[in-house]
Amino acid sequence: MTNASASRPFDDLDDEFDADLDFMPAAALSPDADINPREPLQFTAPAGAPAPAPAGAVVAHPGLPMASGPGPAPGYNPVGELVAGASAAFAPQLSGLQNEVTVPRIAIHVFAERQDTLAAAERAGQDRRMSRATTQIRVGGIPGALDAYSHEPTPPLIIVECLEDPQALLWQVDRLAEVCDPGTKVVVIGATNDIILFRELMKRGVSEYLVAPIQPLQLIAAIGGLFSDPAQPFVGRSIAFVGARGGAGASSVAHNTAYAMSERIGANTVIVDYDLPFGTAGLDFNQDPLSGVADALGQPDRLDAVLLDRMMVRCTDKLSLFAAPATLDTDWDISPDAFEEVTAQIRGTAPFVVLDLPHIWTGWMRKTLISADEVVVVATPDLASLRNAKNMIDLIRSGRPNDAPPRLVLNQVGVPGRPEIPAKDFGAALGIHPSLSIPFDAKLFGMAANNGQMILDAGARSKAAEAFQTLAQIVSRRELPMIAGPGKASKGEQKSMFSGLFKKKT
Repeated sequence: MTNASASRPFDDLDDEFDADLDFMPAAALSPDADINPREPLQFTAPAGAPAPAPAGAVVAHPGLPMASGPGPAPGYNPVGELVAGASAAFAPQLSGLQNEVTVPRIAIHVFAERQDTLAAAERAGQDRRMSRATTQIRVGGIPGALDAYSHEPTPPLIIVECLEDPQALLWQVDRLAEVCDPGTKVVVIGATNDIILFRELMKRGVSEYLVAPIQPLQLIAAIGGLFSDPAQPFVGRSIAFVGARGGAGASSVAHNTAYAMSERIGANTVIVDYDLPFGTAGLDFNQDPLSGVADALGQPDRLDAVLLDRMMVRCTDKLSLFAAPATLDTDWDISPDAFEEVTAQIRGTAPFVVLDLPHIWTGWMRKTLISADEVVVVATPDLASLRNAKNMIDLIRSGRPNDAPPRLVLNQVGVPGRPEIPAKDFGAALGIHPSLSIPFDAKLFGMAANNGQMILDAGARSKAAEAFQTLAQIVSRRELPMIAGPGKASKGEQKSMFSGLFKKKT
């Protein structure tokens, strides 16, 4: 990289701090987006910078204190259930990670000094959101980076840690700029929480500054924000439903939950039926659908918003359906990359995407389960479901170290004359308490299936309908809107008990 003058949007700084400009939010990324969707900050040493000082020397930078400032705020704010435990809590400004982050196919090099930073980087590299990226983690901080890039090119993203005082940190950053290739983004992890230091780093073209100690999701959010796609306003949350065994009713649970999310909570939702030969989404919604999913999987590279809209069937104003063709005249030999690409494209069409997954085990199934934002395992209270659910949950947990564990739903509970494993014992064996149990109601579910209705329409006052509304609230993390009950006046129409005493006389 040269020392030529570069675009520096932070040159004309005033005394007022603009958080909207100085801190870029962690936005979501479309998987097919360009890894450089906007012109990057040019990482260079400042024009007219003095020659590098010998090792151990400290270059004075006016206005910067010698002593380190206070550390990060002691209280970290956990962000809902994206965090699997207390160890995965992160700073309040990262609450934007509720909008899912995806990192493109890039090489990332990390040079850390602290053991906890190394551990956080390793956990981040194993995260599902980083599955496309290639991460190399080394020890040595900025000196290690200088040594490495003196004889090798720099990757698209470098993350370096420096625990020195601000003057020494800036001096090392200036030296790093001399060996970086054009277009390289740099994230610095430091020990000083100082806005002046932050601005000085931004003036030098550093892409982001984080204060140690860092958490895995904090690092992922920072990386995702650097490669966000401005043309993609949001990426919907994907919620995968899978049965622990055949006949567990996972499809019925997925469809009814999606219907409750759209009609009771009011969230725009898309159902994707990935059971290509035997999918029942079209039947359950009494639709005669196009071969939406099959067409999309056959041409994933050609998908755009217009084509996706044509492939979907609109069931209600807020619920759309990507139905399976449900035919056996094709072997449906589709690559895992096609499933990944189609899922990513559909996530850009609605805030919530419900994935109805078949009871099979293939490479694309494993990848889809691990990459989903939330996984719901539907099981019946029997031994076969217990064994299979444990295998699934253990695999999903190991593949999603920074996420909450899958949710467990017990379906068809209370079948007359059938011995069942109690919900408490079932959950204890898996290490997961069931989110809810759906009671067996052969008459209600049979009538709804035959009429192409959802349970909320066929039996709105049933326990099953209440269960689906509860599950919709859990997976969407939204509350049901307040609706005045029958016979109750709206707020504007309610009358005081004394209103009759003060009527105007005519």
